[in-house]
Amino acid sequence: MKKAFSLFVALFMLVAVSYAQKGVMKFAKETHDFGKVEQGKPVTHVFEFKNTGTDPIVINDAQASCGCTKPTFAREPVLPGKTGTISATYNAAAMGQFTKTVTVTSNAENGNIVLYLKGEVVARKEAETAGTAPAAKDKKKTSR
Repeated sequence: MKKAFSLFVALFMLVAVSYAQKGVMKFAKETHDFGKVEQGKPVTHVFEFKNTGTDPIVINDAQASCGCTKPTFAREPVLPGKTGTISATYNAAAMGQFTKTVTVTSNAENGNIVLYLKGEVVARKEAETAGTAPAAKDKKKTSR
């Protein structure tokens, strides 16, 4: 009986220690608002996170909510105290408001994290007046 109890305590301690030593993903922000985006022009945002835990973080996968969004990430471990990134590109093909998600799966303590991209796809003229189209940005640079 003492052996069984001792084995149970040892197993419990091992599990407790393994849970305590995890990487922790802390994102600067988990939602990015593109504002008005020109139709037909893909837009990209890079989400940055810091590993505030004690173990390296390895991103296993990043899945977008639809085929119009493509996430990319590094396969190398992010060591404790270091930063990593997940890039998400949205193909602004359909007009109107959008909210897309990217679900990041890793070995971090918080496991799955959902990142959000949102904005509104508009015609080129409207994007230029909003100051988000490339032509509008070029005009701003030359007028200064």
